[in-house]
Amino acid sequence: MDYISNTAAEKNKMLKEIGVEAVEDLFQMIPEAVTAADDLNIKPGISELELMRTAQLQAKKNKSLDEQLSFLGAGAYDHYVPGIIDALISRSEFYTAYTPYQAELSQGTLEAIYEYQSMICDLTGMGIANASMLDGGSAAAEAVTMAARISRNSKVLLPDTVNPAYREVIKTYGAGQDLEFIDLESTQTALDPAQIEANIDDQTAVVVLQYPNFYGSLEKMEEISKIIKKSKKTLMLVIANPILLGVLKAPADFGADIVVGEAQNLGSGLNYGGPNLGFMACRDERKMLRQLPGRIVGKTTDVEGKEGFVLTLQTREQHIRREKATSNICTNEALNALMATIYLSTMGREGLKEVGEHCYHKAHYLAEKIDNLSAFEVSNRNNFFNEFVLKTEKDNRKLIEELLAAEIIVGYNLEAVGKEGILVSVTEKRTKAEMDKLVEKMEVL
Repeated sequence: MDYISNTAAEKNKMLKEIGVEAVEDLFQMIPEAVTAADDLNIKPGISELELMRTAQLQAKKNKSLDEQLSFLGAGAYDHYVPGIIDALISRSEFYTAYTPYQAELSQGTLEAIYEYQSMICDLTGMGIANASMLDGGSAAAEAVTMAARISRNSKVLLPDTVNPAYREVIKTYGAGQDLEFIDLESTQTALDPAQIEANIDDQTAVVVLQYPNFYGSLEKMEEISKIIKKSKKTLMLVIANPILLGVLKAPADFGADIVVGEAQNLGSGLNYGGPNLGFMACRDERKMLRQLPGRIVGKTTDVEGKEGFVLTLQTREQHIRREKATSNICTNEALNALMATIYLSTMGREGLKEVGEHCYHKAHYLAEKIDNLSAFEVSNRNNFFNEFVLKTEKDNRKLIEELLAAEIIVGYNLEAVGKEGILVSVTEKRTKAEMDKLVEKMEVL
């Protein structure tokens, strides 16, 4: 089945119309040195039936988390997604507006985004939130460049307790802005505030912190905040887990200036790796508002006094002069933001708190069980929320492979980022029986 459906007669008619004998004549300007002499090694087209069978065979190679126990986290988490989310987002008026370029045309889409922004502000304690970003990593990177514009400084303090993937994205964005990155190394699974005090100065634009950090530990946020606030221009950027903000203190309460994070865990599911949802919020100040990337939905009234929703700010290059744009983000993750809005509305304050408490208590139950095994140790046993670092005398890769053979994904191999141990995550979905099964398997391996 050809992808392009033009018949030979139609092709000849088009060529005749433009005065060309063959399609190849259109490419005569390409030098022979860069022209392939042979045909491409591509198989001929197949029928729709054959295509579907091929796709199904490939799909069967995947295994879903309905078939495996997952203790994998490191930035994406296996939380329960209430059935109401799929039921509502599958409505055509929502589903077709996945990333709406002209959201002004739909009051329903605008209202959903407005509610999403309000909920993100409630979670973070911030005064302003945008309509969403592409994912947590790009949100963090955008926040760093935003902080540099506000402070008019170029130095960024970036601890190694921040998600390594986010660190890479931040540095990639920052390279084009000529930002200077100071890598802060931790000796344990949390940062020593003295590291920040020794490196911060009048040229520091922003200090980046994760809450909880990549290893699941809680940094000394209050102490670090006091150090940062001594420098008038330096901003405090917090990358937060939104689920856990139902239990933990809001970043605004310890002086955060900008709060970002990954909201995949608010109803989007894992979906084999995406799409994700980045959130971004900041203090309610004019200098912050004008530098916030993306778009913001606001509520207003028309000349007849009727309530309506509008795009009140769009500092992206499609709407203002390119040199004035804060970012080249083209739109927002509207469908995933809607999922987060439905999730937060469904769970409510108490439900979100309950999820966070389940994650905490179950993770600590599992950590204690593992720590009691002779060949294993939890290195941040006295400081973690729902993720912890497991160290073992055994070979990490071999342990992970053996447990995978038993349909258990034990966690993320930290050797991939030059660290020791395995990062284990526990969500509210894991039962006592499932955690006990993991411990039993580990004991006999």
